[in-house]
Order: sequence, then C-alpha cells, then structure tokens
Amino acid sequence: MANAKPFRELYSVDAIDAKIDELSEALLPIARENAVIVPLLCGAAIFGSDMMRALGRRGAYPTLDFLWLESYHGGRESSGRVMVRADISRPVNGKHVILLDEVYDSGRTLDFATEMMRAKGCASVTNCVMVLKPPPPGAPADRGMPDHFGFDAPGDFLIGYGMDDGGLYRGLPYIGVVDV
Repeated sequence: MANAKPFRELYSVDAIDAKIDELSEALLPIARENAVIVPLLCGAAIFGSDMMRALGRRGAYPTLDFLWLESYHGGRESSGRVMVRADISRPVNGKHVILLDEVYDSGRTLDFATEMMRAKGCASVTNCVMVLKPPPPGAPADRGMPDHFGFDAPGDFLIGYGMDDGGLYRGLPYIGVVDV
C-alpha cells in the first residue's frame, strides 16, 4: 500500500474491551433512563457499537442515533472549524443524550455537539471519549474535560478503533501510534 506508514500498537484489543466494560458501568445509570447514545461519525461508530452491546449485556437499551461532524477534513490537524455533515434523525427533547467520540484533543467537536444537543432540548448531555489526548498547540485555553474517558493517551498521532490517517486504519481492532 503506497500510503501506508509504519505504526505500533498502543492499546490492545483486551485493554479496549476492559475499558468498554468500565465505561459502560459508569454510563449505566444514565443509559437506563430515557437515553440516546449518539456516536460522532465517522470515528466513534465502532466505539458506539461496542458501547451499545456492553450496555445491552447490563440490561440497558438506549436508543441509537448518529451525528456526523467533521473538523479534520482528511488531514492530521483540526481545521478549527466544525462542519455538520449529517444531523441526528430523531428528536432528543426531554431525553438524556450520551455523546461518544473516539478521541478528545482540542475539544471543539465535542463542545459543538454538546451545544447542538442542548439546543434541541435534551434533558442532559453526558460525553464519553475513548482516548483523551493532551491539548494540541493552539487549543482553547478553556478546553474542558469529557465527563468520562477511557485512556489518557500521549500526543502522538493515533490510528485504529475508528481513528484514521487519511481514511486508512479505522478498522484496526486496537489503537496504534503512527511512527512518523
């Protein structure tokens, strides 16, 4: 593959599975209420599927919807501008929304999604990310923190488990680091 770059595993399949179990336990009280799980596309689709199954094993059956936001536009750095590619398809007014994202770095995308859900009249918004990275240069000084996160990761460029490099590697079952 001409575009392929060397990479190494950072978090294994087993570590991810254990983290999904831990996060689903933390989200369980909310998920048992009138809840909607909203993974942010494209990256959190895999995380969303795994979370829905983990919650189902625990007797919680929230509704699933998707929000497709884009800020990287195929590059390795956020453009600083969030675009809505596709909105959720069902009303969330009065419901508890759980936003899922695969990685949190600048916080712009998740903040944008949170405000979108609040504007739609949801009862509450809880956010959960698989990987928390240190803020990149130029990130807002008031960058908040997600309500829940799986791994506290290095600032390296990550791939796998929904994270990509120009469209490649999303399907890796583990989280890896691209060696640049």
